Amino acid sequence: MTIFILVLLFLLVLNTTVALITVFRKQRSIASIFAWIMTLVFLPGIGFLIYIFCGRGINGQKVFKITAEEKESIRQIRKRVEWDNQKSAQGIDINLLTDARVLNKYFRNMDESPLCKRNSIELYTDGKEKFEALFKDIQQAKESIHVEYYSFFNDRIGNRFLRLLEEKLKEGLSVHLIYDPWGSPGTNKKFFANFIALGGKVSPFITSKNMISKTRLNYHLHRKIVVIDGKIGWTGGFNVGDQYLGENQKFGYWRDTHIRVVGTAVFSLQEIFIMDWNASAEAAHRMTYMDKYFQFALDDELDDLALQVVSDGPNTEEEILKSGFIKMILSAEKSVWIQTPYLIPDESMINALLIAVRSGIDVRIMIPCMPDHPFIYRATQYYANYLHKRGVKIYNYQNGFLHAKTMIIDKEICMVGTTNQDIRSYALNFEVSTFIYDTMFSWKLAQIFEKDMIQSILLTDEIINNQSKWLRFKQNFSRLLSPVL
Repeated sequence: MTIFILVLLFLLVLNTTVALITVFRKQRSIASIFAWIMTLVFLPGIGFLIYIFCGRGINGQKVFKITAEEKESIRQIRKRVEWDNQKSAQGIDINLLTDARVLNKYFRNMDESPLCKRNSIELYTDGKEKFEALFKDIQQAKESIHVEYYSFFNDRIGNRFLRLLEEKLKEGLSVHLIYDPWGSPGTNKKFFANFIALGGKVSPFITSKNMISKTRLNYHLHRKIVVIDGKIGWTGGFNVGDQYLGENQKFGYWRDTHIRVVGTAVFSLQEIFIMDWNASAEAAHRMTYMDKYFQFALDDELDDLALQVVSDGPNTEEEILKSGFIKMILSAEKSVWIQTPYLIPDESMINALLIAVRSGIDVRIMIPCMPDHPFIYRATQYYANYLHKRGVKIYNYQNGFLHAKTMIIDKEICMVGTTNQDIRSYALNFEVSTFIYDTMFSWKLAQIFEKDMIQSILLTDEIINNQSKWLRFKQNFSRLLSPVL
C-alpha cells in the first residue's frame, strides 16, 4: 500500500509538473492558463489528450500566405475603393461622428480595412425572408458565386441551397464554397458529389485539415459570407440549416441579424473569402484577385453609407475585433446596446462595460432565454448575473432563440457581424464583422432592439435570488471553464 501511494504521488507530481511546463510554453491569457492547468491536473491523461487536439494553437503557422503579386492586387483594389469614395454625393466625413473617428483609424492601422463610403444595406432578422432574398440574388447571378459558412447542414434548406448552386453551375457560372465540418453535421463528400461533378469547387476550412499533425481542433471558421458577381455581399449571423428558419422544435423561432450589402464594402468581403479559400484549397485551385471579382455597382443602387468590414482570427496575436468593441464602448456618451447569444467576456471587456456603466452610460445586453450549448449557457448566466449586479441591464429574449451579434453606440454607429461576446470569438474563431457609421441605420437597428425588448424579460435581483443552489453551482463551474469554451 505504501509503494502504491508513493507511485501515485509520483505520478501526480509528474502530471502537475508536465502540465505546468506544457501550458507555459505558449503565451496565453492568465484565465486561459488557469483553465488549462485545471483540465490537465484534474483530468490526468485525458486532459493531455484534450490539450493535444484543442490547446496547442496555431501561433507561428502561416495560415494566410499571400504572394507579392497578390499583395499588389490587393493594393490596387484599395485604390479603387479610394477612387470610389471620392464620388460620395455628400462627401461623407465620419469625423462628424465622434464615436467613429478613432475606431476607423484603429481598424485601418490594425487590419488594413478600408473605409468604404458608398454602400447600401438591407437588414434581415427573419431566416425565411433572408434566404428567399439570398436565393433570388443567386438565381440572378451572371458570373460568380462565393459561399462561406460555419454551418452548412445536410437538411431541407441546405439541400435546396446546394441544388440552386448546381443549377448555376449548369449555366456556366464559377461557384466556390467553404464550410467548417465541425459546424456542418452530415455535410460530407457524398453530399457535395454532384456539385463537384458539375464543376463546383468546395473545400473544408484549413483548420479542419491534418487533424493529427496540425491539431487545430479548437479553431473554427465562424464567418458567414456570400459574394455574388463581385458586387453583392451577404454577412451576419445566419448559418445554413432548417433551425435558422425557425423549424427546429427545440429552439422555436430563430431571431438573428444579417445584412445584404451593395457597394465597395463588398470588396472587403471578397478579399476575405479569397484569402480563406487560398488557405484551405489545394494549390492547383488557388484563386486570383481578378477584376471580375471586384465589380462596381451602379450609382442608382447605392446610398452614402460608410462601412468597414473587419476580419480577425487566432492566426494573429492581436484581438482586433474585441479591441474594436472596447473602443466603441469607451467612446460612448449615451448608450451601449448589445445583442449576443453567448456572454462570456474577458476581463478587458468586463472592465470596459463597467467603466461605461459607472460613467452614466445606458448599457443594455440582450441574451437568449434558452441554451444551445449547456456549459456556455450556464457561463452566460453567470456573467449576466455578475453584470446585472453592477448596473448593466440584462434582457432575456423570450420569443425563441436569440442568435444576433450586434452592437449600437449612441444610436450613431453600429456593428453587425458573426462575432459573439465571448472569449472563443475574441481569440479562437475566424470572424468577420461590419462596422456601420450611419445614424439612420443605427436608429433602425436600435428600433429593432427596442421591439425585441418587448419580448424579453429584464433580469432582476429577485430572479437571481430565486435561482437554485444547484443552478448557481453549474454557473460557477461553467465560468471556470469559460476561457476554453
